[in-house]
Amino acid sequence: MSGKGARRTHPEASCEGELRQEAQSNFGMVPRIWLIGGTQESAVLAIALAEAEIPFVVTVTTDAARAMYASALEKWPQAKVHVGPIASDSMAGWLLSQGIVGVIDASHPFATAVSAGAIAATTQAQLPYLRFERTEVQPWELSEASQSDRSTDNVTLVPNLAVLLKPEHLVGQRVLLVLGYRMLPDFQAWQEQSTLFARILPSQTALDAALAAGFTSDRLIALRPPISTDLERALWQQWGITKVIAKCSGKAGGENIKRAIAAELGVQLCLIQRPAVNYPAQTSKVAEAIAFAQSSLSQSGITS
Repeated sequence: MSGKGARRTHPEASCEGELRQEAQSNFGMVPRIWLIGGTQESAVLAIALAEAEIPFVVTVTTDAARAMYASALEKWPQAKVHVGPIASDSMAGWLLSQGIVGVIDASHPFATAVSAGAIAATTQAQLPYLRFERTEVQPWELSEASQSDRSTDNVTLVPNLAVLLKPEHLVGQRVLLVLGYRMLPDFQAWQEQSTLFARILPSQTALDAALAAGFTSDRLIALRPPISTDLERALWQQWGITKVIAKCSGKAGGENIKRAIAAELGVQLCLIQRPAVNYPAQTSKVAEAIAFAQSSLSQSGITS
């Protein structure tokens, strides 16, 4: 685990720490870990926390995402799911109201605003923070075809979306966008020069955003990951895709599958690299995340 993940001392946070201890004492509040969720790896962590009998609350932004944590909720009555966004300027107060004693951030690698808000809130509240970062795709996780194809420039890594919003990348192409709905408006101006398709999550918010960005219903598909290799390949072939634009989302986000199919079908794959975030502490190991949670509870005077 990189970083110390220790409780940080800030004079301005001492009052909040005292208020939290008083609230827990007076109202019998159960000290909990805040698991920032919405990803496949957060569902794995939730089960591990439940099996370790660690009280926690996992937050997601949509009601549909609640189903990811059904197994953890069945295993452990001290597991809770909170549905709805939490504004960055409200996070410190939310931590206090929920009796949070430590934060495990397993949000999407591109949800930088969420991570930045959580880091600021834990610093203010004098709480330990741990980033659970999904691993990047490793060479041994790629098929032989996709490994050899890297020498033919089949896969292009770019630092941001702006690099790809240019004629040489889009004009005349049949492009599949696997970027999430928030980036789709950036492609609206290219609808007449390219044949654009998008895969989105099955939510009304995502659908409304895609339609507003000029995508017609025949160029949209709503699927929740994980996506199988066969389904991914069939979708690209059905739409005659010549280029795919996606994020460097790691194996958990199906990046290895996209790389393999791109090599197999001769499709250009453009991957937006993860934004750099200065996490106070991070790990990609479930055991280290559980140890962090147990340590956070111990520091609060509770042992699992």
